[in-house]
Amino acid sequence: MSIDDRLRTVGGGPAKLLYAADTIRRIGVGKSAKALTAKNTCKACAYGMGGQRGGMTNELGEFPSVCNKSVQAQSTDIQPAIPESQFTRPLEALRRLSGREMEQLGRLDTPLFREAGADRYRPVTWDFAIAHAAEKLQATDPARAFFYSSGRSSSEAGFVFQLLARLWGTNNINNCSYYCHQATSEGLATTIGKGTSTVELEDLTGADMIFVIGANPSSNHPRFIHMLKNCRDRGGDVVIINPAKEPGLVKFAVPKSPGSMLKGGTEIASDYLQPRIGSDIALFKGLMKAVLAMGAEDRAFIEAHTDGYQALKADLEALDWETISARCGLSRAEIERVATRYANRQRVVFAWGMGMTHHINGVDNVEAIANLALLRGMVGKRHAGLLPLRGHSNVQGIGTIGVKPVVSEEVFAAMEAAFGVTLSRAKGHDTMSGLQAAADGKIDAAVIMGGNLWGATPDTAFASKAMDAIGFKMFLTTTLNRGHVNGLGAGESLVLPVTARDEEWSPTTQESMFNYVRLSEGGIRRLAHTRPETVILSDLAMRLLPDTPVPFDRFKEHRHVREAIAKIVPGMEQMGAIDVARREFHIRNRVLHTPQFGTADGKAHFVVTPTPDSPASLTLATVRSEGQFNTMIYEEQDSYRRKAGRDTVFLNAEDMAGFGVVDGQKVTLRSDAGEMIATALSFDLPRGSALAYYPEANVLCGTAVDPRSKTPAFKSVPVSLSVA
Repeated sequence: MSIDDRLRTVGGGPAKLLYAADTIRRIGVGKSAKALTAKNTCKACAYGMGGQRGGMTNELGEFPSVCNKSVQAQSTDIQPAIPESQFTRPLEALRRLSGREMEQLGRLDTPLFREAGADRYRPVTWDFAIAHAAEKLQATDPARAFFYSSGRSSSEAGFVFQLLARLWGTNNINNCSYYCHQATSEGLATTIGKGTSTVELEDLTGADMIFVIGANPSSNHPRFIHMLKNCRDRGGDVVIINPAKEPGLVKFAVPKSPGSMLKGGTEIASDYLQPRIGSDIALFKGLMKAVLAMGAEDRAFIEAHTDGYQALKADLEALDWETISARCGLSRAEIERVATRYANRQRVVFAWGMGMTHHINGVDNVEAIANLALLRGMVGKRHAGLLPLRGHSNVQGIGTIGVKPVVSEEVFAAMEAAFGVTLSRAKGHDTMSGLQAAADGKIDAAVIMGGNLWGATPDTAFASKAMDAIGFKMFLTTTLNRGHVNGLGAGESLVLPVTARDEEWSPTTQESMFNYVRLSEGGIRRLAHTRPETVILSDLAMRLLPDTPVPFDRFKEHRHVREAIAKIVPGMEQMGAIDVARREFHIRNRVLHTPQFGTADGKAHFVVTPTPDSPASLTLATVRSEGQFNTMIYEEQDSYRRKAGRDTVFLNAEDMAGFGVVDGQKVTLRSDAGEMIATALSFDLPRGSALAYYPEANVLCGTAVDPRSKTPAFKSVPVSLSVA
């Protein structure tokens, strides 16, 4: 299949509608309709929809605001309970299941316990589970434990989670953003003094140019494609910066647009730049250098609202075009072409994904994007700004309410004042340092709320070693995944079944990537024995901390948790009455429609970022498929990438010829961390670049992290290739 043939693949379209319809039929039309129309926030990506306007409506009132990811997420939660006969199977049999097979066992509806050294789980009662967890934690030094949360949980559960940990005596509290967008938070803090998006959803409706950098929203944020289409329809530009020429970013048949469907798809990218993996800063500097050469910088904005411009300008002047092109693999003409588009636009949004953050210099990448935006005054006005494309539906909310090792002194003091307690300021472990400590025998217990920490961790051999070494693990989850049967070691494990978002016993809140807080009603009853995370954590807290003044018994009703959040977390004052007013809101002081920055001097700061050396001769990036969400695998083949299987490595066609490899041939990939047998497929990539699927390719990823964000380099892995 030629590259031209491959690019005839169109994102979205009738195939996705048929897939969604088939999924709905499989799980039941009535159940699906109830789940999708109830007043609950979407369970998929942080783009967000649902809540008080209705399950398929966003904050702009757009209906239907729903996508394939929404349907996939609902399909998991609507499953019946796992048959009890499955729990008689030994762990070794469960380990042989694929991620998809594990997810499709059904919903967990009974607490499970694995005794030390046992070869299987057994069902236990809730009374036993809570009492045993409290007993194990009481026997543990809090400094030798860590708490980890995914972005699936509610803000209320996250607040109770981190409060329990801190009261018990540890700040080893982290969330999945340390493996995804922590570099964004760090890079935006140094440049604009805020760590989240500067735009709201409405801003996208008036942008005349949108950059999409290091992200594939056709697979991972499909509803964002609708905004890209609208930008093109208004005569605007969409510029994609991505090593891979993703078919869904070239052309996409938007299901909610009859015109787009009838004509076989809409052109999404007006321009498409493909830098080598890991060379983005050289490209960004080339774009800035070209803007300056055209005199297109916003001099009034720079003078009034920024600092550090002269140092940035000197750095760009010292960098020659030959070096820029040699590092990123793009010609001066290609870079100047896009810079000219940028110079002629007045309202530009910069959106990026983990293709920017999953590097040893991920923070530098984000700072360079901010530099490019600030150079033309594109931060601090309507319809322009910075938009990190966050992953899970409440990952940003989990961070906002304090599920992280360090919170501000203001928040610490507010928690102490609200509850009459004293909290430690000791430095806590981030995710990777917590697992490094575990591998070194320094962690005895872990409480893991959602997600698949084992599967999400780079260097699978290391992940197994670290998790094996933790003597007691407690998981809170809706379904079983491979992280519940691998990395168990010789210790004990409890797996506790929790309610899904639309099953919560009282309303919960979630925060989108646009800093928008939604209220989810909950209330659907599907299973007999699941419990909300706040109920489980509060019951545990009352046993673990019998003398605490914190009213954990009241926190089982979420409005009391929200009242506490409103008093403690800056910008969240409206949380206290959201269940009464039913008024969803943007968090105060985050959306920037005026140039008022959160830095000490109130100005945005240009940051001079080092220009990385040329990438290795073959550099691999891990990617997600269209049929997955994070570590959850819904489909074994990728409909947007030649129906590739999970063991595929995508390569440049000329590189394949040089290796003497043809499509479908087995090859061995090796890195400093490990090796992987893969099936080679040609794809439109720059020479020296390769892609393989996460989490399968984690065996190749090392544990080194960005020194500032502590995020691993999942997307810049030097590898070698040989015929298997």
